[in-house]
Amino acid sequence: MCVITPTVRNPEFIEAYVQNASENGFDTDRLFVLMVTEDFCDTEGMRDLLDRLGVDGAVFGGQERAEWYEKQGVSAYSDVVPAASHAETSFGLLYMWNRPEFEYGVFLDDDTAPHPDFDFFGEHLDQLGTRQTVDHVSSDEQWVNVLYQNVDRHGLYPRGYPYSAMDERVETEPKETNEIVASQGLWTNIPDLDAVRILMDGDLNGQAQTLTKKEDFTHRFAAADGNFLTVCSMNLAFDREIIPAFYQFPMDDNEWGIGRFDDIWSGLTLKKAADMLDKTVINGFPLCEHNKAERSTFSDLNNEVPALELNEHFWEALDDAPDDADDYVDAYEEMIVAVDEYDFSAYDNADFIDFVVEKMERWLTVIHELQSEK
Repeated sequence: MCVITPTVRNPEFIEAYVQNASENGFDTDRLFVLMVTEDFCDTEGMRDLLDRLGVDGAVFGGQERAEWYEKQGVSAYSDVVPAASHAETSFGLLYMWNRPEFEYGVFLDDDTAPHPDFDFFGEHLDQLGTRQTVDHVSSDEQWVNVLYQNVDRHGLYPRGYPYSAMDERVETEPKETNEIVASQGLWTNIPDLDAVRILMDGDLNGQAQTLTKKEDFTHRFAAADGNFLTVCSMNLAFDREIIPAFYQFPMDDNEWGIGRFDDIWSGLTLKKAADMLDKTVINGFPLCEHNKAERSTFSDLNNEVPALELNEHFWEALDDAPDDADDYVDAYEEMIVAVDEYDFSAYDNADFIDFVVEKMERWLTVIHELQSEK
């Protein structure tokens, strides 16, 4: 299991996850912790931390990433991973794809901690590759609010949920899932909200006044076929096979100043690919605690505003792709065509989509290059 975390502030957070694994009888020898960081950080200290915890792993600052691209013969494609961005998690996916011994991946953010009531890694793995009977949730807007279970109490919608899809009518149907290829755990304490919603909640420090509790999450669920949902990379486990359709979109390092939609848009392509291949993304447990550090809500707003209108329609482009595919590469190729053919011209920063399509195409190229070396 390759545990991928982007970190510049708090690499020590991983200790709580290793401790949770040990306390729950999960074999920590199965964990490989990949820290994606920057050259200005204490990379040697991070390596010492992993040694002290007794877990295998690697630390990649910018220089180490450049050396890795060179060694694999893919330096020409290093631009698919943006610099100084949360979306550098895409490097972790490439690293994992290049090493077939990794059957599963986990995304963790460094402002989280495992919830004490859950066997974090064990519960994720107990779901991947299985079929389970859970509620399949749908709405008249083709969108599922992952916080729907207790929305009457908190009224929250997560970061990336389209404003046009709010006030949806929800239906649930208990039935067996298809094979589960991704497991999204949700979060107590500070919810994952966008800046507009944080401001509406009365918080100027990038957090929230309305917090989530364990009691807000009552059961696992899946978004029904044809319905989209937000996927947050702070607590997510997945099969390696999904990687070709799970590119973390190129945020922050672009001329439009667009950020904060990397895992949101990758979650859309993941869900569409899962539907095309008759697979399932399950949601709910295990929970983590989201202990988001204070920062300016207006700074996040500046990163989100340039793509807010595009976010209202990007999923519609993906929805135009066919309903089936041969594999995840084929599914992603079909989505690239659908996005390229969709008319975004009436929306602000429509040129960003051309940039995105180019990066999606280059993502598949580097995936093929790495695979051809095996």
